[in-house]
Amino acid sequence: MMEDEQYRPDASEEGVEIPLERIDPEILQALLADFVSREWSELSDAGFTLEQKIEQVLQQLKNGKARILFDLTSGSWNIVPTQHGL
Repeated sequence: MMEDEQYRPDASEEGVEIPLERIDPEILQALLADFVSREWSELSDAGFTLEQKIEQVLQQLKNGKARILFDLTSGSWNIVPTQHGL
């Protein structure tokens, strides 16, 4: 890792950013549920329901604190924090 990359939480995440408004609402819900299930499984759930966790991530996306990236090479996607979202 290059020295300046340690300050960028999404430095290892490259891909095409998918605008939130271009994702069908049902697909977005499925993406968020999948992401929350993957990411929150490693963390304490702190008493939040699945719906509350999904809403928290959705608000971060809407507020520009996170973004959805699609990797054309692997065909995978991820939700990553934005630099200005720190």
